[in-house]
Amino acid sequence: MKHAAIVPAEVDFTDPLAPSAPRFGDVYHPPGRAFEQAGHVFLGGNGLPGRWGGRAVFTILETGFGLGNNFLATWAAWRADPARPERLRFVGIEKHPPRAADLRRALATSTEPELARALCDAWPPLTPDFHLLAFDAGRIELLLVLGDASARLRDLVASVDAFYLDGFAPAKNPQIWEAGLFKSLSRLATPGATAATWSSARTVRDGLQLAGFAWRRADGTGGKRDITLADFAPRAPARRPAARVGAAGRRRIAIIGGGLAGAACARALAAAGLRCVVIDRHVEPASEASGNAAGLFHGIVHPDDGVHARAHRAAALLAQRAYAEAIAAGVPGQCEGLVRLAPEHLDAAPLAAQIARSGLPAEYVQAWSPEQVAAAGGPACAAWFYPGGGWVSPAAVVRHWLAADAASIRWVGGRAAERIERVPSTAGADGTCWRVLDGDGGVLAEADAVVFANAGDAPASWSLATDMLADTRPASGEWIPAPIRTRGQVAVVAASAPGLRAPRLPIAGAGYALTLPGGDVMCGATSTSDDPDPAVRSADHAHNLRQLAALTGSTLVAGKREIDDAAALELADAGFVRGRVGWRATTPDRLPLVGAVPLQPPFGDAALPDQPRHWPRVPGLFVCSGFGSRGLTWAPLAGRLIAAWITDAPCPLPADLVDALDPARFATRKVRASRRG
Repeated sequence: MKHAAIVPAEVDFTDPLAPSAPRFGDVYHPPGRAFEQAGHVFLGGNGLPGRWGGRAVFTILETGFGLGNNFLATWAAWRADPARPERLRFVGIEKHPPRAADLRRALATSTEPELARALCDAWPPLTPDFHLLAFDAGRIELLLVLGDASARLRDLVASVDAFYLDGFAPAKNPQIWEAGLFKSLSRLATPGATAATWSSARTVRDGLQLAGFAWRRADGTGGKRDITLADFAPRAPARRPAARVGAAGRRRIAIIGGGLAGAACARALAAAGLRCVVIDRHVEPASEASGNAAGLFHGIVHPDDGVHARAHRAAALLAQRAYAEAIAAGVPGQCEGLVRLAPEHLDAAPLAAQIARSGLPAEYVQAWSPEQVAAAGGPACAAWFYPGGGWVSPAAVVRHWLAADAASIRWVGGRAAERIERVPSTAGADGTCWRVLDGDGGVLAEADAVVFANAGDAPASWSLATDMLADTRPASGEWIPAPIRTRGQVAVVAASAPGLRAPRLPIAGAGYALTLPGGDVMCGATSTSDDPDPAVRSADHAHNLRQLAALTGSTLVAGKREIDDAAALELADAGFVRGRVGWRATTPDRLPLVGAVPLQPPFGDAALPDQPRHWPRVPGLFVCSGFGSRGLTWAPLAGRLIAAWITDAPCPLPADLVDALDPARFATRKVRASRRG
């Protein structure tokens, strides 16, 4: 695995006012004075709350999140400050996070019980990932980064205004204070950034100085004679990669595409305080692939925990939160777990052994025995069980997200975007704007940025963009291949169909089956490339019903071992089966396209970058597409990642996974291949 499995903290509550960590032989905070230390050292040491006054957004990073007291104290100070920033972003890094029960016990006597309870309720499964948590209607964001601080800081894509350098004493936990940590701080720091720590150790002060921070002593608290404060004063500003330079002044966003991707982007951007116009050629949202009655979301497990496994896990963890909220708000769905069959195993032991090797917690994945699978309505084989998985209605989710903030999200349906032009504009953040026009030249939107969220049509759409102010063109299909359009047909079997066995939980394997409200069962789906046929086909019904029989033991046609085309047609004619056809967009490497649109390189440029983060971009154009068959799993994370690209917020993924989803990855692979040749 790229990152070691998370080993939870062992918390000693012998002194309930000063929990300690036996692993390091140190206390988390002075007895009963966690908030006092936070206020004096970290808030006061960084000039807060004064420094954030009048700011739209302020970002803080803490290197030892511990029991969360510094975050809670900062959140409380933000709430109490009438001049607070509109949004507060907090990045907390922790190698040994507490288990949920220990966190709840440690914060049981918190001076901010409401905030402590909210943090405990949101505490994620302890996987070696970035966990994005939102509070106070999204105005407070906590990016909880689990793993070794020095390594995870190298993974972080963020612009930080203030640093809380916490962690156990350098003599007891030297790893968190090593030189590489301070070097990463200088990469992440914004101009004028500050840092504070209770430590007065020479190694800490030398590390800050070498990283471009001018440090000074200040009076300590809680038995400390002095503490260390610092201001970022580098000799020369750090150069950021071309694709890591945000433009937080963009406030008006046009989104082309009204399905899952477009709605997820609109929801995330509105939550970040931006105004969005969602444009779609159909009158109603979710009229294409996102219009199915239901779809699944869940993670995956892979022995080497490579890019695909880590990216899908990050997506699944955020999807679980997003859909639990949507279901609680009335969106049809079920978030009680999903069964992913492993038919090659009649015993759960091999699966359990793989989970043990990975160190993934039971809150994320479990090995289920054939008996457990059968009790959920599946066949007698072992399976992966994802407690955070489930199903939800994509069409209902799209409508829910688009209606979540009527003041910030406007729908423009029944009009196709045919031209996109960058023109001068006094209303634009930089004196320009992107103008989106229909086929008759009618203006659909004027925006600081455009997001192409229209599935397989995204590359064709961005090729329509014309920069009237500079000689910049989006990369062509020579550099960024268009997603493959794959036809899929699903079936819904009526609850009244003879021989139907409805599963208690959604089941996936060779196909999937899930029970809808009212007892109907949805199953599918077929997968055929380059197939434009929109008609529901009996042969596809037969395929889906055979999969349903294998998954659930349903016997829809008495006396027949196999359901053929004729039997499927009979069931459809009798009203027992209905179907729907849609097309999904899949990239060649089966990962989405999420990020800024790459620039078409000059002909014959021998100095082209070989890493996505260094590839130049078309100002203000972004893409969110290529979700394939995992649209529901990908959508919430992709929307948040687009919001991070546009607003310069901390990315909800580590840098290598941001690169893995970056549309420029295909261009840089071509560059590397040409140099090998």
